[in-house]
Amino acid sequence: MEAASGSTGFRRSLSRLDLTMIGFGSIFGSGWLFAAAHVSAIAGPASLLSWVIAGVAVLLLGLVYCELGAALPQAGGVVRYPEWSHGGMCGFLMGLVTTVAFSSLIAIEIVAARQYAGAWIPGLTRDGAGDPTLAGWLLQLAVLGALFALNRAGIGAFALVNNIVTLFKFCVPALVAIVLLAHARRANFSAHGWAPGGSIGVEAAISSGGIIFAYLGLTPIVSVASEARDPQRSIPFALVASVLLSMAVYVLLQAAFLGSVPEALIAGGWAGLDARLSLPFRDIALLLGAGWLAALVVSDAILSPSGTGNVYMGATPRVIYAWARGGTFFRRFAAVDRRNGVPMPALLLCFALSVFWTLPFPSWQALIGVVSSALMMSYALAPVSAASLRRTAPDLRRPFRVRGFALVAPASFVIASLIVFWTGWPVLRWLLGLQLLGCMLFALSPLGGAGVWRGAFWLLGWLAGLMLLSWLGSFGGLGVLPHPMDDGVVALFSVAVFLAGERGGRPDPMLPRGEMAGEMAGEME
Repeated sequence: MEAASGSTGFRRSLSRLDLTMIGFGSIFGSGWLFAAAHVSAIAGPASLLSWVIAGVAVLLLGLVYCELGAALPQAGGVVRYPEWSHGGMCGFLMGLVTTVAFSSLIAIEIVAARQYAGAWIPGLTRDGAGDPTLAGWLLQLAVLGALFALNRAGIGAFALVNNIVTLFKFCVPALVAIVLLAHARRANFSAHGWAPGGSIGVEAAISSGGIIFAYLGLTPIVSVASEARDPQRSIPFALVASVLLSMAVYVLLQAAFLGSVPEALIAGGWAGLDARLSLPFRDIALLLGAGWLAALVVSDAILSPSGTGNVYMGATPRVIYAWARGGTFFRRFAAVDRRNGVPMPALLLCFALSVFWTLPFPSWQALIGVVSSALMMSYALAPVSAASLRRTAPDLRRPFRVRGFALVAPASFVIASLIVFWTGWPVLRWLLGLQLLGCMLFALSPLGGAGVWRGAFWLLGWLAGLMLLSWLGSFGGLGVLPHPMDDGVVALFSVAVFLAGERGGRPDPMLPRGEMAGEMAGEME
């Protein structure tokens, strides 16, 4: 794995505004359209607390990414940080999980747009299900093709279109929140109790209800860091601003939804509400007699997820590029077209994967728990990498240093572990198992090489331990560990894993040459 410096072929053209728009645009996709009803059915009015908890968790992780992204502004850096700090096995697993999650997320967003488009265009969705008809699938393919063409044109065209789309994506939800709050009924928040699902409901809403999925948009900012102007300042600003802005809008939207649901729809309680509303905010607007608002919601529901899909169509190739640059994926995907500054082989693979994910998973809900858990696992590696690099690379120039890092880093890792745990045994039993199997296959492959396990034992222990605790826990497991005892055990286990990972990093981190002296250099092609 080389650590040379030079030119990558990427162009530094993204401003602070561009990065913030990429962050907000990637966070604000289909999540707000479907999650409000889903989490209300799980947690009732206490779902407001779920949004706040998840927002704080993502903000803590965002602060860690601020330090890493400002110190090491490299293309696809989210994949390289674990590799630099802990070696190839961690880099491989991070690349695999992130690539699968990002590419499937593109498909999820386009599927969501098609589902809402069905409100205007008949024949796109099969009756009684979210499955697409042939016409619906061809429409999805056409949109994916358009996103591919836009990203092939270069980062400048991508950023311009994203800024315009993101502005619209912010204005419409804000207007929806204002209008629905004007129709809110205070009785809705107490009619069936504040938290009908208890603390388990609040926690399950975060992981499997779509909340954490709705927040996951930090890494695209870091993935395009090598194309940012003044990355040491613009990356931290964009990361924090996009999370805070999204959290404010999400909480307002959830409060507006809870308060404006007609009394008849929740006469028997909040459970099952999502089944009674096929397109939640549009349906509520129609029930309130605001047809114009329903039309605006549908238009935004088509554009908003497509905009997020566009962000990830841009970020995923950078992740694949970085994965290949690290030597734990095929080198052919590390090439960059110097005419437009686009990693074309990686973009082609991203497009193929995004099309593939539209085949076996037809509905928005099908992959939410899986993708949320996988992305949160990839996020969780950042605090461990940052802590390890503080020990092994103390001279690394860090333009942004997290205050209270000794508390922020382990706390963010613990929260990320809990969110993964809350996904539940039915998902984690095969998601974690496949990752462990992937590690074994990588170790046996030519890509593994000598010393492949060095620096990875804490990661393998984390995966195996979470799998065991999920099996014993109360989120779809045996219930041997009752709630909330299972949360406490997972938290203590996560602290132990964090400390092991902090001390188990490479003594000679493979940082890009020049970064130790503070040079903002890229890697040689």
